[in-house]
Amino acid sequence: MKKDANPISPDIRGRERVIIESVSPTVDGGRYPAKRVTGEVIEISADIFADGHDELAAVVKYRKPKASRWQELPMSLLVNDRWTASFRAEEIGPYRFSIEAWVDPYKSWASTLKKRVAAKQDTTVDLQMGANLLEEASSRAAESDAASLLATASILRLVGHNRSEAEDIAVNDDTVALASKYADHSHAARSSSVYEISVERRLATFSSWYEMFPRSCSPTPGQHGTLKDCEARLPYVAELGFDILYLPPIHPIGVTARKGRNNAVKCTKGDPGTPWAIGSAEGGHKSVNPLLGTIDDFRAFVRRAEEYGVEVALDIALQCAPDHPYVKEHPEWFRWRPDGTVQYAENPPKKYQDIYPLEFEGDEWPALWLELRSIFEFWIDEGIRIFRVDNPHTKPFAFWEWLIGSLKQCHPDLIFLAEAFTRPKVMYRLAKLGFTQSYTYFTWRR
Repeated sequence: MKKDANPISPDIRGRERVIIESVSPTVDGGRYPAKRVTGEVIEISADIFADGHDELAAVVKYRKPKASRWQELPMSLLVNDRWTASFRAEEIGPYRFSIEAWVDPYKSWASTLKKRVAAKQDTTVDLQMGANLLEEASSRAAESDAASLLATASILRLVGHNRSEAEDIAVNDDTVALASKYADHSHAARSSSVYEISVERRLATFSSWYEMFPRSCSPTPGQHGTLKDCEARLPYVAELGFDILYLPPIHPIGVTARKGRNNAVKCTKGDPGTPWAIGSAEGGHKSVNPLLGTIDDFRAFVRRAEEYGVEVALDIALQCAPDHPYVKEHPEWFRWRPDGTVQYAENPPKKYQDIYPLEFEGDEWPALWLELRSIFEFWIDEGIRIFRVDNPHTKPFAFWEWLIGSLKQCHPDLIFLAEAFTRPKVMYRLAKLGFTQSYTYFTWRR
């Protein structure tokens, strides 16, 4: 006998008949999590079908954040092989779900029996087949349910006594539901992935932001404002109805190549520089500009804002002034030019001589990533849960996916606003990677 040149692979599940397609909600087939907020109803749907005319059953298996057990939710047929089930998002964090579907043998048999009865056909053999199915289901059932299934099977086998009664009992809703409860799932189909839905807090859907420049909040004209001056303005911000008060970078500002007014290349005496030129001898991204106050002043400001129902958001700009401690301590994190100088930021024809971009493509990128994450962790420990991120589209996508994902493992309530005035597809990518909100100019872009 000739050996089969194409044996059947053990990976082929020849008795798995159900197809599960077009699962929703998913993003890029489950590569990225879908997003919802607490209180929303999450509707899971999919196209579920099989060959032939058998009756199907399907469930959504989902798990809440930090839960160890999966919950099971029956799906119902909506229309045109589209099945659905829903549950309410009650907790912040990642929900995970999958779909399982199978041919329901007893429900399929009961559907056929109804047609035979309506056509006044002999159902003697059919009732014996139904009894077999009930007895099989009883082997998987709890003790009390097993007894009920076996009792019904006995009635179906005594068809000579009262066939009409047996037919009615066989197809009534209670019998079908009990038999279906213990259907054989050994050949069930499962969705190709376990999908994720990132559930965030309500502020992720809508919030009103008030931008405050602390150095402009002094009650005395010409005098540099402080965080305590900002604190005095909190009642005004709260009265306007804002949810979030956003501060630009509050760190020390570089002196070397400091810009003057209106982006002048040379500053004059007293020019404070731009807050986005971060870092000086007084510290870097984990320090507070002494002209604004101390870290204790910042903590007091955050606490006071909370009392007014306003949450403080902080700007994180991953770039450095020439005087930033990183430049001296970690020169490998910057791009050095042939003349021995560091490449400053440019967006031709614009030049930003007071800002050094970080070199994400350098050999020491893992250490750089870890240090940048520690900046966020520092301010998270100081009570910040909302970050406006400066120019995220100029940093690697892989970095943001790793950073936001790792931070949200411990702090699922974080909100990230992408300050990214760029192309739509880049904006969409940032959203997939974990950014919650963004600016937009597409509403008026031509």
